[in-house]
Amino acid sequence: MSIEPFNVLQAVALPITQANVDTDQILPARYLQKPRANDFGAYLFRDVRDHSGGTNNTEFVLNKPVFSSARIVVAERNFGCGSSREHAVWALYDYGFRVVIAPSFGDIFFSNALKNGLLPIVQPVAVIAVLLESVLAKPGATISVDLDRQQLRGPTGKTYDFEINPFARHCLMQGIDELEYTLEQLERIEMFERDYV
Repeated sequence: MSIEPFNVLQAVALPITQANVDTDQILPARYLQKPRANDFGAYLFRDVRDHSGGTNNTEFVLNKPVFSSARIVVAERNFGCGSSREHAVWALYDYGFRVVIAPSFGDIFFSNALKNGLLPIVQPVAVIAVLLESVLAKPGATISVDLDRQQLRGPTGKTYDFEINPFARHCLMQGIDELEYTLEQLERIEMFERDYV
């Protein structure tokens, strides 16, 4: 999978007001056997996007036309909890999301996100409340995320700082994963092996 380099993103924000959205909701288990080459975005929130009869659930936020170009998720606490499936991150990424902002994340989801080109940003509960209120009050409102400066700007123009592991930040900005980073160091690794091993 090719990772899109991340520097600055300004995009429509999708509000998810339910807490404890788990990886089973993000990506139902029946899609786990699909090859990575598939577009996992097609399976994102599949069981809540559609009614049991297969018809479109027009009440679900992701199905509303105003959010069709959303690339940022603003969510409640404990987003991505539950099963430790990387596929949930693939579904969000393949659909087009690049950022999820929440008060807290499932630990494994957070780690998987950073390794697969999705930026998880932790913000205090009060900040999330302000962001959600802004996005709900004006559907289609945008949020800007500057990874280099580690700062996001909400729909009202107020800015908030965030922290991210420097190595993960480097990989996201370069559009590389851990394996690609290692391969970039191959010459130095071979030199070390010649000199010290």
